[in-house]
Amino acid sequence: MAQKSLIGELPKILEEGKREAGRLLERLSESVRVGLQTNELVLPAKDVDGLFKGRVPTIANSALPSWIDFNAEAQRHRETQSVDSYNNWINRLIYGDNLLVMQALLAGDEKTSLPSLRGKVDLVYIDPPFDSKADYRTKIHLPGSDINQKPTVIEQFAYSDTWKDGTASYLRMICPRLILLRELLADTGSIYVHLDWHVGHYVKILMDEIFGKENFRNEIVWHYSGWNKKLLASFEKRHDVVFMYSKAPRPIFNSYFEKWGSIEEYVKRRKQKPLKDENGRWYVLSDAGGGTRIRRYLDEAIKEGVVVDDVWHLDKINNSAKESVNYATQKPEALLERIIKASSNEGDLVLDVFGGSGTTAAVAEKLGRRWISADIGKPSALIQRKRFIDAGVKPFLYQSVGDYQKEAFGASKLFKRIGDLSEVVLKLFGAEPFPVENCPTRNAGQLRETRTLVIVDSPNKLTNAASVKRAAEAKNTALGGGWSKVVLLGWNFAWDISQAAQMYKDVEVLVIPPDLMDALKKRGFADLASSGKVRFSSLQYLSLKGVRVEETENKERVIVELGNYVLLSPDNIPLDEKDKAVLADVAKNDPLALIEYWCVDPDYNGETFRSLWQDYRDNTANDGDKDHCVFSAEIVVPKKPKGTRVVCVKAVDVFGFESIATLRV
Repeated sequence: MAQKSLIGELPKILEEGKREAGRLLERLSESVRVGLQTNELVLPAKDVDGLFKGRVPTIANSALPSWIDFNAEAQRHRETQSVDSYNNWINRLIYGDNLLVMQALLAGDEKTSLPSLRGKVDLVYIDPPFDSKADYRTKIHLPGSDINQKPTVIEQFAYSDTWKDGTASYLRMICPRLILLRELLADTGSIYVHLDWHVGHYVKILMDEIFGKENFRNEIVWHYSGWNKKLLASFEKRHDVVFMYSKAPRPIFNSYFEKWGSIEEYVKRRKQKPLKDENGRWYVLSDAGGGTRIRRYLDEAIKEGVVVDDVWHLDKINNSAKESVNYATQKPEALLERIIKASSNEGDLVLDVFGGSGTTAAVAEKLGRRWISADIGKPSALIQRKRFIDAGVKPFLYQSVGDYQKEAFGASKLFKRIGDLSEVVLKLFGAEPFPVENCPTRNAGQLRETRTLVIVDSPNKLTNAASVKRAAEAKNTALGGGWSKVVLLGWNFAWDISQAAQMYKDVEVLVIPPDLMDALKKRGFADLASSGKVRFSSLQYLSLKGVRVEETENKERVIVELGNYVLLSPDNIPLDEKDKAVLADVAKNDPLALIEYWCVDPDYNGETFRSLWQDYRDNTANDGDKDHCVFSAEIVVPKKPKGTRVVCVKAVDVFGFESIATLRV
């Protein structure tokens, strides 16, 4: 069959994208809509002194938006946040599919007093993936060895949808996202889209239609130095392009001047011969028009600088650079600094929904802008959170797309795929799926020869406390109730899952093997089912060695010590066999080395986890050990009546799995 012309497909892709975006925008007024779940309120206070010498965090309500209060009762009655108030705003790092993230931002979120951001974003920069052959595996450093993690199931779905039909499916992915980004932009706002030769000019055609050709501002060429492998019959490719569009005719724009480093640099680049006047000052002659030539003194010229044009010569990030966070697609801060300074003012809101290494947000913070950064990758979320803490940014929220069913917002084709996969999981677990007339979502069944109800959560959502609560309720309601037990099978888990699993004892939460889809492709259902090698493991968990409180005048010193960390079975991590063996050895002999990041809320209110102390493996300011976190924390806090303090500890392992442990002291 002849391959369809991509140019011929573009009108259809654009119309499909408009229809999809239109459906999503219509649903913003519905009662059931996408929301955001706050996983962590981060008050950056990284450990700097090591064992038992943690830095005392500054707990000052005056440094936080008015709706955040350390009194639990006051927090329940927080004030409505104003999106236009710089002092009453809190920045956000969001984990999840950006199509859903943007729906949540457009709808607004009452739980965290976030009004609708429709028409409120001043600047958008995105650096979406643009190479179908990119390696999306993540390198993970463990003591003595490095291993490679394959993408999570959420990421696998996203990448397979993005590239299944090559460039055409990529354009289908990006089109509705560009439309939603336009809805979020203020009338004075601009969008910068960073691409290269793979898909760049196809995307420009879409942007001409979505933003209007008249609102195209620049095709910025980012030229970088570096070595590329020798290409056959072509020049080396050493530049990316950044398309700049405004939403309306009069966007914010500040001319950007680049200062000369020295008189010598000015002379070299301007290629003019300098002259010396009678007082010994260097100057060059410039044409003032009409045949007149005037003196341009170089000591003044280098102070004024030169207006930056649309060809930018900036080096790429290398691994030894101070700003490097070892993220494959990390962009230099100098690149984002130009964009943010040019198209926003202090206090403006900057959005990046392909957050990556967090450069956009990091630079926005330095320049006094507000920011939101989102990404679908767990490694990205972890790297960004550590980067922001390391930089000592203002308090920010770490959120995820809340309890939702993505298929409820998607096409019937996706619904069918999710249903098919759920039925396969049920059968591999040994359960008989319910008939579709009894279970339209096709994600529940009965364990054979038992009264055990089995529920399979969607691979496109985080299984969280609400999921466990619903499973517990289903024990008495599903198909007449009377079930002896409920098993909830999940792919991806929110931070509050371990606490919920302890609360609802009649629900057993198990993990679906993350590499199950790969195994199904390679071996098929029949082979897997007969092998008996599909293992559904219990959740990872964290234990504490102890928590004690020591009184000091009118304050208390809370001392927390980690005990043990039990990871999922290595068979349930998406790794190659060789790497599974390495992981098993570390899990057995050095389990705390698997903790990438941990933090403490010394006064957990049961609603919002407030991270008041953090340590992570890249933090060498305390003990110089890159392979381990410190295993103890000491935090000084105001006194509380005895028996009322609840200490909550959260740990995130090298794969992005989160666990919490709580203790009343």
